[in-house]
Amino acid sequence: MNEQHVKDSLKGAVDEVENVILDAEIAIERVVFGKRLWILLAFVLVTVYLASAAIKVRPDASFEKMVPVKHPYIAAYLERKDELTGLGNAVRIAVETTEGNIFTEEYMETLRQVSDEVFFIPGVNRSGVKSLWTPNVRWGEVTEEGFTGGTIVPDDYDGSDASLAKVRANIMKSGQVGNLVANDFRSTIILAPLMETHPDTGEPLNFGSISRKLEELVRDKYQNDEIKIHMTGFAKVMGDLIDGAAQVAIFFLIAIVITLALFYVYSRCLPASIIVVTCSVIAVAWQVGLLKVLGYGLDPYSMLIPFLVFAIGVSHGVQMINAIMHGRVRGQEPRRCGPFCFPLTVRARPDCIGLRWHWFCNADGHRDTSDPRSGDCSQRGCPGGHPDQPRSVTDSDVLRGYR
Repeated sequence: MNEQHVKDSLKGAVDEVENVILDAEIAIERVVFGKRLWILLAFVLVTVYLASAAIKVRPDASFEKMVPVKHPYIAAYLERKDELTGLGNAVRIAVETTEGNIFTEEYMETLRQVSDEVFFIPGVNRSGVKSLWTPNVRWGEVTEEGFTGGTIVPDDYDGSDASLAKVRANIMKSGQVGNLVANDFRSTIILAPLMETHPDTGEPLNFGSISRKLEELVRDKYQNDEIKIHMTGFAKVMGDLIDGAAQVAIFFLIAIVITLALFYVYSRCLPASIIVVTCSVIAVAWQVGLLKVLGYGLDPYSMLIPFLVFAIGVSHGVQMINAIMHGRVRGQEPRRCGPFCFPLTVRARPDCIGLRWHWFCNADGHRDTSDPRSGDCSQRGCPGGHPDQPRSVTDSDVLRGYR
């Protein structure tokens, strides 16, 4: 008896909550559709403002934004990052010879030039640059007279066979084999730690600019049939993603055209197709524009989020068009068909709110974008779930028969 009483009490509480939500939904519906012209005008003004802001959005990447800064290991690193130069945000450039080994005059000269080019790139932490030519890479040994050591490349280096033999001996005594020098002696690495801000402007480092300078000053100038240049590091990856942003934008435009064509093939109604796709694009413009208004940039790792927003917008738009068409089949007036699909608009809000949180959460949050509610057609106002819907009329029949 007590269990049944608890169940009845819970059911009553749920019903009360549902009634409150329904009353709020009806009140909002009356305001929205009672002031259509003003609501549409407000939407147009907001769209123009956010679209103009969206145009100004630039890719924004930061090393600390890409790592879990609250993790104990990362927190410990950030506290001592000044003492751990090169272990975080750094670029590694491998200079490889395709013929013989690194102990040739031509290779050592090329390595020196590449090292100098990297050293003078703005944003590089020059005190932490390491290569066989920098004075902070040294060899050392214990002799009968005590400790001795020096730079890998001696001051009297002249490119002769004797000097190259001395360089080889110094490398073996430095412990850099397997670190800066490959085990097969066919390549060496230049390690270039990066600063967080530009030394001249004080603004956050532009990884796109760093990547382009590395390509122009290093790869384009020194890579040939005998020398191969390989570059890796957070800044290089982010720079490549930023440089590919234009291609992503072109791909997005192609996706819009394909979606419009497929929706027209499905509905055979050009106005409905244009409305759905246009409103979905407006949703993307609002999202990107809000980033600029809130002071954020577009994270290169989150460039797929606008595609998700567009896809969800098209999905809900198709459901709304179907709901309107089904309302027309039942003989409802055109002005009542809009309020008829209003519950679909309300059900779309959790998706939008969830996607907004992607800009503040870790990358793992992207798994939550596939919310099953975005495809739920069992609620009120959704085609196929209304008790008055004729079973003989399908979605395709409605859209193809009524325009």
